[in-house]
Amino acid sequence: MASRDEILDYARELLDLDAFDDYGPMGLQVVGADEVTKVAASVSSSLELFERAAAAGAQLVIVHHGILWNADPRVIDRPMRKRLQTLFDADITLAAYHLALDAHPEIGNNVLLARLLGIEAPERVLDLGYGGDLGGITLEELAGRLREATGREPQVFGGGPDQIRRCAVITGGAARLFPEVAALGYDAFVTGEPSEPTLHAARELGTHFLAGGHYATETFGIKALAERIAERFDIEWEFLDLPNPV
Repeated sequence: MASRDEILDYARELLDLDAFDDYGPMGLQVVGADEVTKVAASVSSSLELFERAAAAGAQLVIVHHGILWNADPRVIDRPMRKRLQTLFDADITLAAYHLALDAHPEIGNNVLLARLLGIEAPERVLDLGYGGDLGGITLEELAGRLREATGREPQVFGGGPDQIRRCAVITGGAARLFPEVAALGYDAFVTGEPSEPTLHAARELGTHFLAGGHYATETFGIKALAERIAERFDIEWEFLDLPNPV
């Protein structure tokens, strides 16, 4: 058993949350039980997730995508009420870790996926991503590595060289950053999902674009964070997988 507040303080310091200007409040979003014996981790908040966490006996749920965002309306509608009531009834704390978890140099989504793709010494790309040398592999080989890492077939828009030497990774919905990544001289860009202009952008920028799925590319960091918390506080953790085709 561990203190909820000690766990949240540990995660805040580990991820350096205060260094990131995010799209909503990160860390604690809904307060629950004071003591924690089990952590449930998942990518995105949903009623189904909270119901499964309650059934699993978790007192703390940590997610990448929380329920509070700056652009959302300030009204508790029926779907939000059901989500909150489920957390309240089970006395579950909800904490969210977004951009800071993407960017972390050890347990972040971007660095972990970069290493799985074969980038041995990842370097920072823009503010959140990581990239580096692949030594020269084909687009088919890179797509295969992404498929193996995520467990799903990637969307691939070719446009770069036959041999990929440098690849950048920014997971989730980072298609808008494609031109900036290409301008840095990377042969390939891996993210979660494309936007409508991405197909032609790849051809015109001369850079390959691979989308492994927004959900699928962002499972790595939250698992690693939950494992760190569980080891630090000697408590149980479980990843609750709610696959999303996006």
